Amino acid sequence: MRLGVLDVGSNTVHFLVVDAHRGAAPLPAYSHKAELRLAELLDAQGAIRDDGVARLIDMVASSLRVAEDKGVVDLLPFATSAVREAANGESVLRRVREETGVELTVLAGQDEARLTFLAVRRWFGWSSGRLLDLDIGGGSLEIACGIDEQPDIAISLPLGAGRLTASWLPGDVADPEAVRELRRHIRAQIAGVVGEVARLGPPDHAVATSKTFKQLARMTGAAPAESGPLVPRKLSRSGLAAWVPRLAAMTAAERAKIPGVSEGRARQLLAGALVADAAMDLFGLDELDICPWALREGIILRRLDSMEQPGTTAPALLGA
Repeated sequence: MRLGVLDVGSNTVHFLVVDAHRGAAPLPAYSHKAELRLAELLDAQGAIRDDGVARLIDMVASSLRVAEDKGVVDLLPFATSAVREAANGESVLRRVREETGVELTVLAGQDEARLTFLAVRRWFGWSSGRLLDLDIGGGSLEIACGIDEQPDIAISLPLGAGRLTASWLPGDVADPEAVRELRRHIRAQIAGVVGEVARLGPPDHAVATSKTFKQLARMTGAAPAESGPLVPRKLSRSGLAAWVPRLAAMTAAERAKIPGVSEGRARQLLAGALVADAAMDLFGLDELDICPWALREGIILRRLDSMEQPGTTAPALLGA
């Protein structure tokens, strides 16, 4: 069946059309996306500004037109931390519903971690043993660890690259004292949950997902996206640590010239690097494998798993 996954993230609103059926890997057929950076379009009260809501509604409406053109038979619309934590989140959801007819499902942070973990497990398989997955989004950092398809622990921390950039690093070139303060803040947050994960035992396989980790890996020498998803990609802590002070001294325009870094995410790259460096250090990880699948694929897989047979529709996005 042809599915349409509408992902309203903190950085990007992405509508992905996939051909999928139970027992097979989802096959991307068409991608339609826009970098709205909702996590940065907030007023002083933490509400998404009117211009951000208007852009979101336009993007949802255009995604519906794409869905019709591409023959999508089932739509899976969801939103993550930018809408979940916005002071006017309920109002945003209501306006989207009233003006487009789309009912966005707002995922809890732990559900984001669980669904991403499912995608990682399916990609790497049972031979990975105890998996630890790290995912840096625009609004939050998700951490999940376990030996099954459902993680034994799933954690969400407010350490997204977009959120931290807007709150701590608003200038074009980072202030050194602000970087130091942000580094301390990030490490204190992650250190508070390291013990919960450590009690499960050391991971057999440590993995990273998300655009931020992909760009950091590319920056440190991983293969470009054009090489395809089957090419192994890794991020080493030593390579990342060498880049952090360089990123701190760069303007956003200079960061955008780094191979693999998009112009829209260049401002957030330093904050993302600080989170990745802290997580790898505090969890004792010298290297991470980059997984091409993440939250969207996890949602598709959960939807397919919940179908009784091909052609039937699951009752809910997060159906058991």
